[in-house]
Amino acid sequence: MVFLQYQVFDQLISLFAAGQERFRTITSSYYRGAHGIILVYDVTKRQSFTNLADVWAKEIELHSTNKECVKMLVGNKVDKDEDRMVTTEEGLAFAQQCGCLFLESSAKTRENVEKCFEELVLKSIG
Repeated sequence: MVFLQYQVFDQLISLFAAGQERFRTITSSYYRGAHGIILVYDVTKRQSFTNLADVWAKEIELHSTNKECVKMLVGNKVDKDEDRMVTTEEGLAFAQQCGCLFLESSAKTRENVEKCFEELVLKSIG
């Protein structure tokens, strides 16, 4: 599990991240009242994308109480393009289906990492 906090203008934004199934009961409480949620999958692992579509997106719809909640879908590990199993088009199509913003990133090279948070925060407070 990862907890992060950011100061944006005069608001403190707390982020919680855990993708494993074992955290599912804990994470449902974090969706309530959330202003923004980032869903991340590994573009080199189809199961990561499938779990996101089959489990996590449904969990958010079930437990999120803020109708204005901004959701962002992020495909990570784009630095490993030769190992890619999920296409950009698949990610974009799922994001559109769920009403999510969409970006691809690489935590390793830091490509679009800050942009994910910046866009989510700006849309959430905008």
